[in-house]
Amino acid sequence: METNTDRHFAEEIEAGRTSLGIELGSTRIKAILIDQDYHTLADGDFAWENQLKDGLWTYSLEQVWEGLQGAYAALASRVRERYCVPLTRIGAMGFSAMMHGYLAFDKDDRLLVPFRTWRNTNTGQAHESLSRTFQVNIPERWSIAHLYQAVLDHEEHVPEVAFITTLAGYVHWQLSGRKVLGIGDASGMFPIDSNNHGFDQAMLDTFDSLPEVASQPWSIRDLLPSPLVAGEEAGSLTEAGARLLDPTGTLAAGSVMAPPEGDAGTGMVATNSVRPRTGNVSAGTSIFAMVVLEHRLEHLHPEVDPVATPAGDPAGMSHANNFTSDLNAWVGLFRDFAQAGGLRMSDDELYGTLFNLALQGDKDAGGLINYCFYSGEFLAGLEEGRPVFARGPESHMNLANFMRAQLFSAFSPVTIGMDVMTRQEGVQVDSLVGHGGIFATPKVAQKILAAAFDTPIRVMSTAAEGGAWGMAVLADYLTHTDQTLADYLDSRVFADVESRVENPDPADVEGFRTFFERFSRSLPIEQAAVRSIPLEG
Repeated sequence: METNTDRHFAEEIEAGRTSLGIELGSTRIKAILIDQDYHTLADGDFAWENQLKDGLWTYSLEQVWEGLQGAYAALASRVRERYCVPLTRIGAMGFSAMMHGYLAFDKDDRLLVPFRTWRNTNTGQAHESLSRTFQVNIPERWSIAHLYQAVLDHEEHVPEVAFITTLAGYVHWQLSGRKVLGIGDASGMFPIDSNNHGFDQAMLDTFDSLPEVASQPWSIRDLLPSPLVAGEEAGSLTEAGARLLDPTGTLAAGSVMAPPEGDAGTGMVATNSVRPRTGNVSAGTSIFAMVVLEHRLEHLHPEVDPVATPAGDPAGMSHANNFTSDLNAWVGLFRDFAQAGGLRMSDDELYGTLFNLALQGDKDAGGLINYCFYSGEFLAGLEEGRPVFARGPESHMNLANFMRAQLFSAFSPVTIGMDVMTRQEGVQVDSLVGHGGIFATPKVAQKILAAAFDTPIRVMSTAAEGGAWGMAVLADYLTHTDQTLADYLDSRVFADVESRVENPDPADVEGFRTFFERFSRSLPIEQAAVRSIPLEG
């Protein structure tokens, strides 16, 4: 039955007073359509997986378009089903995707090698050389590390390269005809100068002067997309782009397009964390903590990625590959035990029971140690990982301490990079916003994270909206550039959003520090496990 609200939304959709955001994540492509009050009108998604091809992780371009069309088609279908109108006009749109990686094209716009994603770690030599040369951390994931590694490896395609971009930049280019990139995503390609909101000119010169690069028939300046800050128009949806996104021919061309962004930037927007001294913690299979800086870090720190907000301000990111995989495995064990005893519990009940026990344990988890490393972890100096639980004979082994050790362990790797920023570089953080499934149990993960970072942790009612919603908000911002991005988010998007804050408890902070020192001191246990436990079998 149609309601007055649905009729209102239908009128908004028909008039094109909407914004679309689509984000291509590692396992899911999600599309969200919002109105001018930032309500989600409809969504659609498409599941996909990367493939290992010739030793490198990739997605084919055919997969990209199949996924984009699938997610958009699902969204358009839900619009028609709920509001009884076709989706013919969209006011503004934007595309985001997993950052970094390597998409290289020749002068005829032909893809030279399969898309190399952020997961690939074959760029260690380039990472070390460029970081040393620039005196800025150039992570293995970055596009420039992929290009330089291809140069060092004398790959045949290198002389033919005419353009390199990210996944979001590629999609935007195909839909709008413009080779541009949001500055946040661009900051994962090559170092950004936050003063002029562009690539660092001195570092571009330095890169071109490297002997292996100087012999190439191109300059790095000619290969990179043009960075744009949030609010700058990045073109419009062309007729060909409309047909590419919606092969049914229903969608009209002409939608104004926001600069394409990376998933870190859309996460900042979705959590209202773009103002200096704020940040967010995105927690899932992996975890990253992002802090908006008042100025660039003074020294080279391989534990911190120097990136930028969508507005072009400097930010530091501590990224850990491992987070919930080991924790979920242990919870699964307790689920099996409960079922063996005839007790049936929902996931919410099971996680809630175990997580709340963690608040009853000894402040330092009673001397227990856990390593959550399913895979390698750059922050801990590990090329591979092995999950390990260990304890001394005099430790206080009980379920409350065990669960506290699990949560402390999960937040420990990302704390390494955060400590570099806050304790070595003196970065000031007023508050951090946590988002991800681990925060669904009220208070617990918030309280543990507040102890780990010694910083207030806020969880907002909108945090579950995610990057696609954040990208739709960036598209809407195109019509509100009379305000800074930070002011726009504060006054319009998040003005009435509810949130809850956990401040760090001094006893919890001291307890985590005791655990973290034990965790760091005992890393040889993990290293021995990597050497002695086979990866398979």
